[in-house]
Amino acid sequence: MFKLIPQIKANEFIQRLLGSSFTRNGLLVAALFIFTGIAMGLVNPMPDPAPVTTESLVKEIILPGQDKNFSPATSPDQGTNSVTLTADAEQIPETNSPANLNTGWDVIRVASGQTLDSIFRSRGYNVSLLHEIIKLNKETKNLPRLRLGQELLFKDQPDGSFSQLRVELGETRFITVSLDEEGLSVADIYREVDRRQQHATGIIRNSLFVAGKNAGLSDSMVMKLANIFVWDIDFVLDIREGDSFSLIYEKLYRDGEFLRDGDIYAATFVNQGEVFRAIRFASGDGFSYFTPEGRNMKKSFLRAPLNFSYITSSFNPKRYHPVLKRVKAHRGIDYGAPRGTPVYSAGDGKVIRSAYSKYNGHHVFIQHANGIVTKYLHFTKRKVKSGQRVRQGQTIGTVGSTGMVTGPHLHYEFVVNGVHRNPRTVKLPKAEPLPAAELPEFKRIAEPLITQLNQLDQVQLLAQNTGVSNAKAE
Repeated sequence: MFKLIPQIKANEFIQRLLGSSFTRNGLLVAALFIFTGIAMGLVNPMPDPAPVTTESLVKEIILPGQDKNFSPATSPDQGTNSVTLTADAEQIPETNSPANLNTGWDVIRVASGQTLDSIFRSRGYNVSLLHEIIKLNKETKNLPRLRLGQELLFKDQPDGSFSQLRVELGETRFITVSLDEEGLSVADIYREVDRRQQHATGIIRNSLFVAGKNAGLSDSMVMKLANIFVWDIDFVLDIREGDSFSLIYEKLYRDGEFLRDGDIYAATFVNQGEVFRAIRFASGDGFSYFTPEGRNMKKSFLRAPLNFSYITSSFNPKRYHPVLKRVKAHRGIDYGAPRGTPVYSAGDGKVIRSAYSKYNGHHVFIQHANGIVTKYLHFTKRKVKSGQRVRQGQTIGTVGSTGMVTGPHLHYEFVVNGVHRNPRTVKLPKAEPLPAAELPEFKRIAEPLITQLNQLDQVQLLAQNTGVSNAKAE
């Protein structure tokens, strides 16, 4: 197990270099870091810089789905281009803070078994009031459909009687039901969601998740990053110490509080010295990721048919079989994973076998185009039947230990025209490029993102050469 090097912020890093142990090499590294910082905007060479505005920052990078002339001041309910996106989260003033919105409200978090009726009764409200509220409009009609953990906000009159109820209907909207002298009324309230641009870089020392955490990324964001490159990289088998990543993404804030991670707009992943890059772009029915040349990252087959955990046995035509106690060709790859882990179809195709046998246990074979067959062995359960058509990424079974095996794992084979190929190294068909008509717009969006990735890569390289393992936007 490799010891993780703690994350060091840029200013702390320079201070350490300028400490008592400062050397000639330290001076050179500091100079390089400052030069790179100037290129990235981390160090400002001007003594009296002009104020940075949201509009000027937006001009630096046009993100997918945005019009290059959109106004950051546009209200959030006027379309997808009306977002506020900056390079530094701290530059956005926190308006409509929770303190202003929630003062005087009682927050009820729905627990298991609770109903809106029981909540009203526990607060001493007249049950007939609830029936009147439900009848107000189509939105209030659905209020009794509570979700576990959902928050309901109540405000009472001084005498303890009902005054207002506020219920969230989505990230940008909630309704408020009020009772006054004129009776009950409903109001729709919209809240702006701030989309703040972030960037992060990481170097893998022992696992992708640990590197992501040290770069300030959530586990879900790490999975988003991996899912972009799953057609090129087997995250079980191919990841090595020293592999690195850089990404430009967004975080969503509402009322000044972090709401959730947004989308990744561009990313680099360096695997065993090979550089992979992806740019998010809207084409066809929705957004997808493309190489800088405009080829879709999605390919006909996934490199690995399950989420990465650990590898137990590789493709080996002369492997010693642990059960049969003799040399027996191992014509695939074994993915050790917890029992019940979902297994996906590596590509679109038709199930030609879904059965059980003494050696293979529960297994599924899928016929694909171009004479390709993929085989999945030792399931606990099969989720598809013979003759059924499946799509890439569809769950076809769960990891188990049926058949002649020593423990739970998936045995995966890739057969081309009757010949077994190593799933790790077999060349997969190239993805189709973007239509020629879409390439100019793609280039317009991709170029500033690639420029930023290049700058992040420079910082990443410097960090790698000086022992700083991961970095995140501050």
